Amino acid sequence: MNFVRSLIFAVMQTALTIFFSLVALASFPFSAHARYRLITGYNRTVIWLARWVLGIRYVVEGREHLPKQPAIVLAKHQSAWETVAFLFLFPPVSPVIKQELLKVPFFGWAFRMLSPIAIDRSSGREALKQIVAQGQDKLAQGFWVLVFPEGTRVSPGEKGRYGIGGSWLAAESGAPIVPVAHNAGEVWPKNAFIKRPGTVTVRIGPAIEPTGRSAADLTRAVEAWIETEMARLPPAAARQ
Repeated sequence: MNFVRSLIFAVMQTALTIFFSLVALASFPFSAHARYRLITGYNRTVIWLARWVLGIRYVVEGREHLPKQPAIVLAKHQSAWETVAFLFLFPPVSPVIKQELLKVPFFGWAFRMLSPIAIDRSSGREALKQIVAQGQDKLAQGFWVLVFPEGTRVSPGEKGRYGIGGSWLAAESGAPIVPVAHNAGEVWPKNAFIKRPGTVTVRIGPAIEPTGRSAADLTRAVEAWIETEMARLPPAAARQ
């Protein structure tokens, strides 16, 4: 049954991706925030389909921790689920992505209209400069910035190396950091065609103020909070 559901979902998501890519291209004359509201209709629809076709629901805890001003979201990275859902679960965000994603037919074209921060991850310190320069510009425009500090998706129970980019941006800009833990990888595994029903828990932590703290110190604080909360999250299948 999970295979059949996943197949139906894949077909519908592909059709949606093509349709919203055309919508995104047509939205070019609009302002960045107007484009964002229009294009993220795709994200809402995909997560809605995930609920009704795949049986993947979600709960969000800690919304009261979200600052009033633009902030930097540093989140666990396990799945494609959060790359879709976080674009509407949080205030308008500019996600940090690999430049190569913008070259993917349809998906990449639409993503370009969402004002992402596209970096060359192979360029080392230059990538950090790109995050800071583009990130400060996005924050000034009223966008939040979304960073997955592990860089790539990790399996449930695993931990990647936390990069310093998001914390560096916080230290340079003064914007607060919002740490986020979640367990989407338990129901929507990385690189897996078959998804499983269950409930994703998204847990938002108290904002971390960067004033007087180094990027390295901020990264350690974010890593400690996220990994501690990951161990405390309920199993994703517990609330089916």
